[in-house]
Amino acid sequence: MTVYDNMLGLIGQTPLVKLEKIKNHHNINANLFAKCEFFNAAGSVKDRIALRMVQQAEKQGRITPGKTTLVEASSGNTGVGLAMVSAIKGYRCIITMPEKMSKEKENTIKALGAEIIRTPTEAAHDSPESNMGKAAQLVRDIPGAVMLDQYGNEDNPNAHYYGTAPEILSSLSSLSPSSNNSGKVDVLVAGAGTGGTLTGLSRRLKEENSDTFVVGVDPRGSVLARPESLNELDVGESEIYRVEGIGYDFIPEVLKHNLVDHWVKTTDSQSFAAARLAIRLEGILCGGSSGSAIDAAVRFLKSDEGKRFDRKGVNVVVLLADSIRNYVSSSWLSETDGDEQ
Repeated sequence: MTVYDNMLGLIGQTPLVKLEKIKNHHNINANLFAKCEFFNAAGSVKDRIALRMVQQAEKQGRITPGKTTLVEASSGNTGVGLAMVSAIKGYRCIITMPEKMSKEKENTIKALGAEIIRTPTEAAHDSPESNMGKAAQLVRDIPGAVMLDQYGNEDNPNAHYYGTAPEILSSLSSLSPSSNNSGKVDVLVAGAGTGGTLTGLSRRLKEENSDTFVVGVDPRGSVLARPESLNELDVGESEIYRVEGIGYDFIPEVLKHNLVDHWVKTTDSQSFAAARLAIRLEGILCGGSSGSAIDAAVRFLKSDEGKRFDRKGVNVVVLLADSIRNYVSSSWLSETDGDEQ
């Protein structure tokens, strides 16, 4: 067993796990794998970008432990990851986060010694009242404050280009190619928030195999999917969604639509039901956005567009962003809306 200098050494190298029971439950023929990002040190895929953004900013001389205050707008997981990195490296850290995000995320950020400011969920991204607007104000007001800006920082997708994607490729290469396994990533399914995960993974996986088909997952009420007609809401349908960590009311700079082949829109009901099913069938203690990705993968493989991939030997990789830790007090865990009887 390896001895690590600190918890930063436990970011990355997360496991790839077969989803055999979900596959059988939905009568899927393709191989279904989950990249379980909640095994990162602070519990989510965002640990990767928090560490890389800090490391690269240090190399560039932009930030210094003990002198720089790190300020970041987050839906929670980047905030937790950045708070952990800051605690270990010695930065003051302030996270701005919308009110709808879970109390568990707030408590974890505070436990790591960071400060947190809650902002109205309904505030548009360009409003001074939003988490992004508040973060920008703090940077202006606090001497020595720096916002690493996950929405526009290329070290967000690069964390996945250089880290997550090679791990997936390495895991699949450990399987002997056969009629039951193509030995490559045929389909990738991942949720989009900032879009950094989706962009970085797609760029690297398509370099390895140009035929890799990338599916982006976007909640109803968000505007990230393409074509834009997918984002239209039904009459009376609210643009507010409960699932956390994916979707936005603007297009982040790091999201490159040309690297996404297909989009699937998900509802809260579909997302939470799929997460509960994964917990119950597979024992995978995943969060709501992971349910979004699982639901999207299943519906894509059953669709006219995706059914060509639902055959023996095809490898479908679904990214599960975080765990149940962030949502143990959330009502969706005990709801039954959308559950199959």
